[in-house]
Amino acid sequence: MASGAYLDTQAQTQAQAQATTPPPLSSGSGDSESAVPAPPPPPTEAPDAESAKLSVADFGVFNRLAVMMDAYDARTYIHVHGSIDSSISVFIDFYFCYISISISISINISINHNHFRSTWNLLYKACTDSSRPAGMSIRSFVSQGLRLSRALTMHHTIEEQHIFPELAERMPAFAPHEHLITQHEQIHEGLERFDAYLDACASGERELRLSELKEIMDSFAHVLWAHLDDEVRMLGAENMRKYWSKDEILSMNW
Repeated sequence: MASGAYLDTQAQTQAQAQATTPPPLSSGSGDSESAVPAPPPPPTEAPDAESAKLSVADFGVFNRLAVMMDAYDARTYIHVHGSIDSSISVFIDFYFCYISISISISINISINHNHFRSTWNLLYKACTDSSRPAGMSIRSFVSQGLRLSRALTMHHTIEEQHIFPELAERMPAFAPHEHLITQHEQIHEGLERFDAYLDACASGERELRLSELKEIMDSFAHVLWAHLDDEVRMLGAENMRKYWSKDEILSMNW
């Protein structure tokens, strides 16, 4: 073989070897052009506000209205200017306030969903057992029912006048004619019958019959229990954060 041909063949062999030899991996230092680029990371989306996990502190902020509603302690100030007259009637017990006033007055109203439940259960158990709690007179039993009725009425009035309108700006369930207000209406249809029956018993117009009271309570028990749970659920942290910022929640001074 001629020397020129031999050199050409050797050059071709070297070129083929270079073409099939993989380039060296980069060690992080040296010529960046000789490094094999790392594959790009898979695309990721930043978590939105709804899916991000709340801290304990933030959960407490967003959940504050649910806690307030379930253990209601609303500082409600009622100002009615006038003079005292003989019609003033102020009834207050530890949890319930029913007020008929004609004088400037400031009252811290404490109304509690859980106390609604416990009072309802006391009355309803007596109806199902056909027997009042031991040691409780008819007058006391009837008074418990009337306090429950009037406290629920006041509680819902405060919500509809002072709380729901602000929430309804962003939360449709709190708007007029929507879910929660509709529940209020259904509850109060039952409460009117409940209140009228107990008023008649208190005045002596009729005798208290626990089976009759149970029938009235059964007529609106389902919507009342559902409402107490729905209201707290709608005001829970995971739902409230969809509509309001933390600062907005903190500014809701009810």
